[in-house]
Parts: sequence; structure tokens; C-alpha cells
Amino acid sequence: MSRSSCAVYASAIISVHLIIIGIALLVAGVFQTLINDRLKGEITLTEGSKVFGTWKNPPPPVFMEFFFFNVTNPDEFLAGAKPRVTHMGPYTYREYRPKANVTFVENGTKVSALTPKTFVFVPEMSAGDPRVDSVTTVNIPAVAVMNKLKDSSFFVKTPIAMFMNSIGTTMFMTHTVDELLWGFKDPLLSRLSKIKPEVDEYFGLMLNKNGSHDGEFVYLTGEQSYLEYGRIDTWKGQKLMTFWGTNQSNMINGTDGSAFHPFLTKEERLDVFTADLCRSIYMLFEKEVEVKGIPAYRYTPPRDVLASGENNPENKGFCLDKKCLDDGVLNVAVCRKGAPVVVSFPHFHLGDQKYVDAIEGLKPIHDQHQTFLDLNPTTGVPVRACKRAQINILLERVHGFPMTKMLNGTIFPIIFLNESVTIDDASAARLHKLLSIATIVANFPFILIALGVVLFLISILLIIRSRQRKREVKRFDFAGTTAKKDTSYSPVSAKADDPAEKNGSFIGLTPVKS
Repeated sequence: MSRSSCAVYASAIISVHLIIIGIALLVAGVFQTLINDRLKGEITLTEGSKVFGTWKNPPPPVFMEFFFFNVTNPDEFLAGAKPRVTHMGPYTYREYRPKANVTFVENGTKVSALTPKTFVFVPEMSAGDPRVDSVTTVNIPAVAVMNKLKDSSFFVKTPIAMFMNSIGTTMFMTHTVDELLWGFKDPLLSRLSKIKPEVDEYFGLMLNKNGSHDGEFVYLTGEQSYLEYGRIDTWKGQKLMTFWGTNQSNMINGTDGSAFHPFLTKEERLDVFTADLCRSIYMLFEKEVEVKGIPAYRYTPPRDVLASGENNPENKGFCLDKKCLDDGVLNVAVCRKGAPVVVSFPHFHLGDQKYVDAIEGLKPIHDQHQTFLDLNPTTGVPVRACKRAQINILLERVHGFPMTKMLNGTIFPIIFLNESVTIDDASAARLHKLLSIATIVANFPFILIALGVVLFLISILLIIRSRQRKREVKRFDFAGTTAKKDTSYSPVSAKADDPAEKNGSFIGLTPVKS
């Protein structure tokens, strides 16, 4: 056997071994297990892990957009007409939120941290100047005071009502965007603070929130179980809140929305605790998306999250009044110092239609008003997110305050927020690289099988071609041998008798005379 033939057969044998080894590795799941274990070990809140640095100081920029609802017919509304609002915004701020006081506790199995937030105005991403643009909206300090006194006696309400009338307090107020967000000195609160020093004389929707935090969180590192990565263990030292009516409603579930465990599935429910809502919510898979070339699963809160207790028994504990609200809204007065604040999704998205119909100028649109998380399923890394919420005020009649006599329980929109983030290019490039390596390692058995199949096919083709050449050579040799056997040799015919040649040849022979 020639050397070339040996090489061909050796290649065929090697290809078969590659296929067998690849199939064996695929069945055993060795490389998939290897990459899974590696990712589980790297995605932990521990010093030196791949994600710890970005968890402490997230590189992707976070933007907070504020959209105000400007009331155009306040007097008509107070006379019984449907309120009419127009949209103002966005007023966009860059949000910086590095972790502070990061400390490992309980033998390194948990880590505590604060998340102070700082806001910087971004004029090029905004619709106007917050120091100039004015908004007419509900007089929230006045409503809060009246709501606080709704169960008080006539003798308490009457002098307060007269005092409010004397200083010109009305149901609506007009202030600049900057004042409504970051605070202004309210005349009613200023007077009350002299009587009750604990009353803050300043009011603002984001008052004292620039540079502040929501309290200390303690997170599980995920070192003991990858499913616990980033999960909240306690908030402000508590495992359960005390705001709501049932233990289920008071539970602090899931993460804070900035970290999720790797190897997400489409079937699982993602729990998220948000301090702004004073409760946990959950999200379900909606669809597959792609962000900067990175595959992601989109998770969104379903309608049941803010459904009434009547339509979703899990939410019964969130109703603390005799008259519960309907789908799509949540009364959070219990954690807003008694102010009748109601939260919802923007434009009452996923809410009862009656809330939309009560206000002229609202139009919920799923793509514009939904809250969502786009997470890479392999790593759990958020590649894009939008947290959208609307702050409303419940306007209802309070006996003893004449200015409320025409109110009938309207949930009045004040502002909606859109807190958004998209993975930056540098982080996207690193994630691309990690996913590529993970894909190659996980698919290594397939690569071996494919290589083996290709090499086997090449070997078969070479063997077939070699045999064809041998047949051609044998055919050529056989044709040459046959030609030799079939050749006939004809004998040369003798010439006619030549008398001159019968006696041979004589050279110079002459007869001798006698």
C-alpha cells in the first residue's frame, strides 16, 4: 500500500474518531456544563468577579425624563367639567448612581450598599428650559393638608379652611418645572410649620432626592447559588415591610432591577422590588429582541401586577381603605406621609378605561408607556431598560373644605417618569466577546462532529478517486498486452530463382585455359 493510500485511510479513521468523540461530548454535556459553571462562578457579587466593578459603578448612562400634565381648564373642572391636560416634556436629567458604603457581611455571603442618585440636567435632550417653563397642576400641598384632616372634627377643619382661603390657597397652582421638581417654599406649609415644626415648609416632587438614597439594601452575592445573585435580603434592615395589609403584600421579592441571575428562561417570573412603589412587582417574558447585536429577552409587568384585589387576590393587601381602587392604580399614601398619591403606568396603561376616559388628553400606547427589561438570557445582564411610572393625586370631596365640593374621586395625573438605560458600546463589545467564547465552547462538540464529517467525506472522495485511477491504469495495461498478442508476422516471400545466384557469388573468377 502506498503512502498516499495510508494517509487517506488514516484520515478516514481520524474522522470517525472525531465524530464519535463529538457525539460523546455532546451527550455528556461536558463543555456546556463547563461554560455554565464558569459563568456561574464569574457572575457573583464578590471581589474580583467580572461583574462586581460594573455593579458598584454602572458604566451605561442612565437618563431620567420628566413629562408634566399641564391643566388647561382648572376653573371649568372645579365647576364640574372634565379636566383637560396637555403634555409637556421631556425634561431630561443624566442620573449618576454609583454604589456607596459597599460592605461584605455574614462571612461574605451578603453585601450591603447604598445607592445615592445625582441628577444633572441635559438641555440637548430636553423640550425646554425647566427654569422658565411653567406648569399648572394640582395644588398638592393643599390637597395633602385637607386629606390629613378629613377625619378631624368640624372645629378643627373650619379654622384651617378659613385660613387657607385668607392666604389665597386654591385647588390648582402654577410653578416652573424646576420648582415643581426640586422644591419651592409653599405659603400654606410655611404657616403650618410655625405651628408644627415637623412640617417641611418646602414642597417638590423630587425634593431632597438629588444626592439622596432610598436606604440600605443587603444583597445576596450569588456565590452559594447562582439563582440568588443580586437578590435583596433586607431593605432598611427589614425582611418584610409594614406598610400593607398582608405578609404577601409586604414581602421584599427579587432584585432591585439592576442585576439578574444568568441562564434566564422564557417561562420564569422575574420579581423586582421598587422603593418608589413601596412594593414588589413581577415581570413575564414578552418577546425576543436584539440590542446592539446582543440577543435579549424582553420582560414586562402583566396587567395582574396592578390589578385590583377583586381581580387578583394576591393584591388584596394593597387596599387599606374600605373603597378600593380599580385595575391599574395603586394608592401609596401609606408610604408618602399620608399624601393621597396614586401611582400607575403612564396614561393609565394597563388600567381601567374609566381612568383614561375621566381626563381629556390621555392616550395609553403600549410601546411608549410600558415598563420593560431587555436581558441577555445567558448572562442576565440588562442591555436596555425603561422604568415608567406616573404620579397621580386622588381628588375627592373633603367635608369642611368648600373648594372640594365638586370633586368626585378623580385620579388626576401630575407627572410621569421614564428612567431608561441602554448598554454602552464598550460594555456591549465585552459582552459580545464573552458570548462568542461561550458559544464556541458550548458548541465545541458540534465543531468536532462537523470537522469529522467533512474529513470523512473528503477521505471517501479520495478513496473513490484512488480506486478510479487504479482501474484506469489496469485498463491501459490490459489494452497494451492484447495488442502484442494479436500482432501477426508475415514471412518474406522468396524471390524467383536467379540462375546467377545458384552457384553462389564469384568474385574475379576466370576460367583457366589448358
